[in-house]
Amino acid sequence: MPANLPEAAHSTGTALTIDLDAVIRNYRLLQAKAPNAGCAAVVKADAYGLGAKHVAPALAAAGCKIFFVAHLGEALNLRPRLPGATICVFNGFAPGAESTFIQNDLVPVLNSLEAVKSWAKSAKTAGRLPALLHTDTGMSRLGLDERELGHIADEPGLLSGLDIRWFMSHLAVADEPDHPLNSGQLERFGAARARLPAMKASLANSSGIFLGSSFHFDLLRPGSALYGVNPVPGQANPMEPVVGLQAPILQVREIDSPRSVGYGATHSVTKPTKIATIAVGYADGYLRSLSNRGRCTVGRHNLPVIGRVSMDLMTLDASALPARLAKPGTMVEVISKHHPIDAVAQDAGTIAYEILTSLGARYTRIYLGGAA
Repeated sequence: MPANLPEAAHSTGTALTIDLDAVIRNYRLLQAKAPNAGCAAVVKADAYGLGAKHVAPALAAAGCKIFFVAHLGEALNLRPRLPGATICVFNGFAPGAESTFIQNDLVPVLNSLEAVKSWAKSAKTAGRLPALLHTDTGMSRLGLDERELGHIADEPGLLSGLDIRWFMSHLAVADEPDHPLNSGQLERFGAARARLPAMKASLANSSGIFLGSSFHFDLLRPGSALYGVNPVPGQANPMEPVVGLQAPILQVREIDSPRSVGYGATHSVTKPTKIATIAVGYADGYLRSLSNRGRCTVGRHNLPVIGRVSMDLMTLDASALPARLAKPGTMVEVISKHHPIDAVAQDAGTIAYEILTSLGARYTRIYLGGAA
């Protein structure tokens, strides 16, 4: 992430930078892990909070042809920006929405026997329709259960008129490579696939790509790793950082006597301290759980979060900053190469996905590279 932001960012205050070129390089790294498989891009939840209208076209320009979203609304928003691309909808369609899928050339994931029957019924009048067929192998969430899968295995005519692009399932603990559920899901997926007519398959999410070639099949479905989240927790992150968040110091207060800091008086100053206040709070996606736990940086100087994170502001212990930096206007790095998104999530007691998708709308967003 560049050390110096464009001047416009400084004039507007807090700036969130999204490096689209890094997203593209991450996509190509993941694609290279399975050269015999296709590689899609999961851009649900507004590309994990980073702006699907920028991220998806950049990936399309780099050669990505298949995209996954969660909801129909997300697909409709992206369709004009991704002409000719395959857009798949994880949650499938609600009753009555079949015609919208057909009119906008969208591909539903069929998660139930009822959805299979409804889509096949639509195919009788619309012609052959594309879809993904989803089976549950261990998530106990969406997908055909064993009973429903058995119906299709016994009556393959239920798929008549459907172009099943991929048979898919979703890994529950791919970020824990030694967890026995990974091999269990792989085995169940293989057994389920063997019961059905021949079709291509898709199983690996971001972390699943790193479980090895037996998990790759025909299509990879990375999401978080595209955006710099570590797909192999506990190991060095193979992905490039994508997100940077910087905010100017608004005010520096020097305290030389005992007093509390912030709402609830959860932090007490007991020695001379410099307190820097920045305009980032929980309304901006910097979680309240980071109170008295998070940290920011200025260069290689650490600035611990002290006191509670409030709606619009948070306070930092800036005692380590030299006088030339401990002043209004100095840019503080909230997310950076010195304290990346996974570290922020660890401080908050959550996962990087939550931090990314919580990033607020009040930041000045700066897109670097790509097709922005």
